[in-house]
Amino acid sequence: MGRILQKQVKKATKKGLAIELGVSRSSLYYHPKRPGKDAILKEQIQTVLSLNPAYGHKRIALALERNKKPILRVMKAFNLKPYKRRIKRLVKKDDLRRLPSVFKNEIKNICPLSKNIVWVSDFTYIKFRGQFIYLSTVMDLYTREVVGWAVSTNHDQSLVIAALKDGLRRTGAKPLYLHSDQGSEYNGLEYVNLCQSLGIRVSMSAKSSPWENAYQESFYSQFKVDLGDPHQFEYLEELVEAIHLTINYYNRERIHTSLKMSPEEFALKSRRKFEEIVS
Repeated sequence: MGRILQKQVKKATKKGLAIELGVSRSSLYYHPKRPGKDAILKEQIQTVLSLNPAYGHKRIALALERNKKPILRVMKAFNLKPYKRRIKRLVKKDDLRRLPSVFKNEIKNICPLSKNIVWVSDFTYIKFRGQFIYLSTVMDLYTREVVGWAVSTNHDQSLVIAALKDGLRRTGAKPLYLHSDQGSEYNGLEYVNLCQSLGIRVSMSAKSSPWENAYQESFYSQFKVDLGDPHQFEYLEELVEAIHLTINYYNRERIHTSLKMSPEEFALKSRRKFEEIVS
């Protein structure tokens, strides 16, 4: 009888206890050396997370202008986690076969040093109450700013053309190169003719090569996390408004890890730097 009880006690591991309490295992061992400072840092992290629920420790560190190591340590200690919800991308059967591109990848060896050199375009789906809503975006590769976007219940040429025209209208400029995958929406005669009539060079990724348009792939992955569960909205109009607000949040407030600031702030600083050089 004593041996049975002894075995049962052994089974009550730290990992099992952490799961039962809903905390991280490390918190059971953690004893802060600076409880006051860690408590203050914890509150600062929680404040950043309340405004930016999807921020990981690197972006929180940038927001607080702190080293990322203590941020990560305190987050682990107090079980502070960002909101993460990834949606699996639909894969069409035709995309599993590698086919030659209609247009080649023109930007493979290009590193833009200013705005409006390379724009990249793509679209994604958002499942909402039994139907699919499609979002097409156009991003400036230099500033990583989403310069144009469009929302529709259909994914066709009109969707990607609307996003491009929105970018042209918002910026009052046009890119030298416009890169996308080689889907039927981008191979369409109307889309290609529009680009060529504007003097824009069309560039496309190889079939089944999403990494050749990784900037847009990465944007959509994080965008859907920031947007949250679409079913939190009752009406389609509310979802569309949330999409617009989330893109504006990405452009104006969200810290981009490569830029160390928001795309809009980076674009503004780049313009000021250029003006100083010219003057």
